[in-house]
Amino acid sequence: MRILVTGAAGMIGRKLCARLAADGALAGRPIETVHLVDVVAPAPPAGACFATLCEALDVAAPSTAAKAIAARPDVVLHLAAVVSGEAESDFDKGYAVNLDATRRLFEAIRRERDRSGGAYRPRLVYASSIAVFGAPFPETIDDDFLVAPLTSYGAQKAIVELLIADYSRRAIFDGIALRLPTVVVRPGPANRAASGFFSSIIREPLSGREAILPTPETMRLWCASPRAAVGFFLHAAALDLERLGQRRSLTMPGFSTTVSEQIEALRRIGGDAAVRLIRRQADESSAAIVSGWPGRFDARRAQALGFAAESSFDEIIRVYLEDDHVPAVA
Repeated sequence: MRILVTGAAGMIGRKLCARLAADGALAGRPIETVHLVDVVAPAPPAGACFATLCEALDVAAPSTAAKAIAARPDVVLHLAAVVSGEAESDFDKGYAVNLDATRRLFEAIRRERDRSGGAYRPRLVYASSIAVFGAPFPETIDDDFLVAPLTSYGAQKAIVELLIADYSRRAIFDGIALRLPTVVVRPGPANRAASGFFSSIIREPLSGREAILPTPETMRLWCASPRAAVGFFLHAAALDLERLGQRRSLTMPGFSTTVSEQIEALRRIGGDAAVRLIRRQADESSAAIVSGWPGRFDARRAQALGFAAESSFDEIIRVYLEDDHVPAVA
């Protein structure tokens, strides 16, 4: 089993690689090599029993895709992306990374398949997003709801979903797009994702630091933990995709909650002192982006295929405390 991970230096990428190292196998096959690619060189996962190649490659560079696919990986875990807030503020960069680079990756796979006489057909698992959906929303979004994004980021993800369906139909690769919920609680410093505050209002107070809340507490989100997100990718890599038919995009399970309910979960676990560290400071730009995202799904198609996530925000906070929390230094 040879695996390529793009975006391997990102938060989910690092956790995914750590899990691969811990398991030593994927889809019931022992891992031989893992090729980790990102704009900065990813760190090799500790304790890996397989060979690891870590490369600093800009996925937007025209030559990167051919280099990444040259060894003909059996599984491609494509996480590399410009996040939502940055894709909205930098139109050119968003399309260059989220769409153009992805299309070059798909074409590199097609060229290797042609060279192999059709024998090479990898599994491709793509990190899509619930940002592919746009308002107005019903109370609960089911698996048949219209894809109509209201941001450049969502548009880029939706276009790639269509490409995955077509390339899979033509047997160029065996692909699946995972529409990820808002992933919380993210460890480490904030990135430029518009949804970053959903994590910071939990992460920072639990470490004794102030956090900014830029939206009303009535804002609703569909969320899952980083641990669940890693599980989504591993499950998708092993799943019999014939069960999907031609519909290769799946909304992942999650938990629907409001910011107010997040804060109450924080109070139950971290106490009133933690809640007092949240400061309200309106930001119309952040609010405009996240208010265009749906907050409640019926993800029964993914659940029927074995995908699973948390069922309460208390559980999500406990996952963070177990996996990532760094206590405040007295």
